[in-house]
Amino acid sequence: MANVKTLHAIEILDSRGNPTIEVLLTTEEGVTVKAAVPSGASTGEHEAVELRDQDKKRYFGKGMQKAIANVKGPIAKLIIGKSVFEQTALDRAMIAADATPNKARFGANAILGVSLCLAKAAAATKKTPLYKYLGKEQSNLLPCPMMNIINGGAHADSLLDFQEFMIRPIGAPSFKEAIRWGTEIFHSLKSILKQMGEVVSVGDEGGFAPRLSSNEAALDVILKAIVKAGLKPTKDISLALDCAASEFYDPKTQKYIEKKLQGAKKKFSERTSGEQIEYLAKLCKSYPIDSIEDGLDQNDWPGWQQLTKRLKNIQIVGDDLFVTNPRFLQKGIEQQSANAILVKVNQIGTLTETLETIALAKKHRFATIISHRSGETEDTTIADICVGTSAGQIKTGSLSRTDRVCKYNRLLEIEDELGPSARYGTV
Repeated sequence: MANVKTLHAIEILDSRGNPTIEVLLTTEEGVTVKAAVPSGASTGEHEAVELRDQDKKRYFGKGMQKAIANVKGPIAKLIIGKSVFEQTALDRAMIAADATPNKARFGANAILGVSLCLAKAAAATKKTPLYKYLGKEQSNLLPCPMMNIINGGAHADSLLDFQEFMIRPIGAPSFKEAIRWGTEIFHSLKSILKQMGEVVSVGDEGGFAPRLSSNEAALDVILKAIVKAGLKPTKDISLALDCAASEFYDPKTQKYIEKKLQGAKKKFSERTSGEQIEYLAKLCKSYPIDSIEDGLDQNDWPGWQQLTKRLKNIQIVGDDLFVTNPRFLQKGIEQQSANAILVKVNQIGTLTETLETIALAKKHRFATIISHRSGETEDTTIADICVGTSAGQIKTGSLSRTDRVCKYNRLLEIEDELGPSARYGTV
């Protein structure tokens, strides 16, 4: 039995320079593993609670000392002496001991760090990669990456309402070629933006953050970059959007507020839910867009039904809508709201619940996309989860910043390890 000997946690920094938690676990057999927990900027209101200290004298209230104390105290009492192979039982025990509907007592960040360590320690004990431990020997599908090369919304200091403008190398023959294509488009985009006189600094997820006049302007410049890189829109590369519409939705007026640049001035316009749907449909008709995430507000369930029905051939992805929670996903399945789910382990707080959500999605033929957060770390666990569950798609940012690139590099390692058995593409 590979029993837990020690459980420890420290405060580290995420990619935005804010504190987060790193958990370290050692077994009686001498296996030592660690897991760092990410943090989101645009978060769904129904996400599991990320526990922070609220002490304004430390890190402006964002410290992690309370979460760390919970790992070392009540969680350690539950875990130490138990087998790392009891993943489900131990995850359930932490949830039960927390005894809140959203993990507010211990903090989803504290619970998740321990949960991921259990799986890592189990895989290390068996001397097998984490992706094979999670998915057994048949796990050989490398995901189609959704590369966020222009950042907007809450991820950048720009005027773009939509949060992510992504490219999808759908025509690539392998994962390593997909990475090459994406990288060459990224550098082509940089060159074009420089020629336009735009600043080429990057946002939270490594994509450029230019002050473009509209969402359409961002899509236009991406198409130019694809062509400049010698690739073909639609055939080789498709486009994807994360609108993060809850960020620019006004619940009082029930309108989506869009801002555009006219010369040096900002212009604001309002859309109803129906008008927002038609706006997205128009974009899909004008550009090779095949995936839209959070096109409507997280509580606009009737609108989501209409959007899914209106854009039948488009991947309609629920992020804030589902928050990686089986309960909300089940509602979406029953109401036919969306046809894909974005999976973020820290939205739900345990590996067990994450895997259950993925299984539920696959059972009902919802596409699954494993995702990072905007506040990331060098932890690459989601890459292994993606291959281990045969998710088929991953979102982990642009082609810059080590907190994003490290996930791509881990997938390149997995592809090389798999050799000729490696497959590539969505499922």
